[in-house]
Amino acid sequence: MRIGWILNRSTRSPSLIIGLGLLLVLFVVAALAGVLYPSDPLDMVGQPTLWPGESAAFPLGTDMLGRDIAAEIFHGARISLLIGFVAAAMALSIGVLVGSVAGYCRGKFDDLLMRVTEFFQTIPNFLFAIMLVIILAPSIRSIILAIGVTAWTQIARLTRAEVLRVRGTEYVHAAVTMGRSHVAIVIEHVLPNSLPPVIISTSVLVAQAILTEASLAFLGLGDPNAASWGAMIGAGRETLRTAWYMSAIPGVAVFATVMSFTLIGNGLNDVFNPREL
Repeated sequence: MRIGWILNRSTRSPSLIIGLGLLLVLFVVAALAGVLYPSDPLDMVGQPTLWPGESAAFPLGTDMLGRDIAAEIFHGARISLLIGFVAAAMALSIGVLVGSVAGYCRGKFDDLLMRVTEFFQTIPNFLFAIMLVIILAPSIRSIILAIGVTAWTQIARLTRAEVLRVRGTEYVHAAVTMGRSHVAIVIEHVLPNSLPPVIISTSVLVAQAILTEASLAFLGLGDPNAASWGAMIGAGRETLRTAWYMSAIPGVAVFATVMSFTLIGNGLNDVFNPREL
């Protein structure tokens, strides 16, 4: 596919444009966190339970401990994007490797790798992630590892299906006839023509990773030394009747982040879909 053709279709996808716009805002928020709020966002810096707009020093208010909610939101964007992208990259690497080897080699390799994939699919991903985080102790690294290890199976099956399709094409048979090595064939011909559906699924994978991190933090399994939107929602549930904004503000942040990647996924589907926009 020509780059110009892809860019032309991208500009005609409202979902992709809106999703990328939201994501750009999130990147700006994360980038400005250290500039606007250089101190620890978990420090108690004001009067507890100040509502948004009540104090100019705390535009989004403070929580029950007197922590600046705006500072936590800005620094929480860093944590969510970091975990989302790194965990998705780990799951993508495992899934593409397993799926491409299974689809290209077929036979015993295919049977073995698919049985391993099915084994992981029988285990509920979230419960598996909880178990890993508890065993490894809650931290950003353990959360990334837990999400990456539990989220690769769908990518593996999708990659395998695409590799099986591409493997039977004439240009792959021609490359084999010319004596090209299997590794070169996979890298130069099979993967480039198999990845568009995988790329579309990756945006959803990032959104799922961010939701999983927020859920773990909500349950008290987030990194205790890092500001997290999920932890903010979990802490605010104790004051839902009197100070609902403590949970609502980070909830909106999680929603906007997940929605941005969902829109990007829909937009990429429009771009790579052969039908006209």
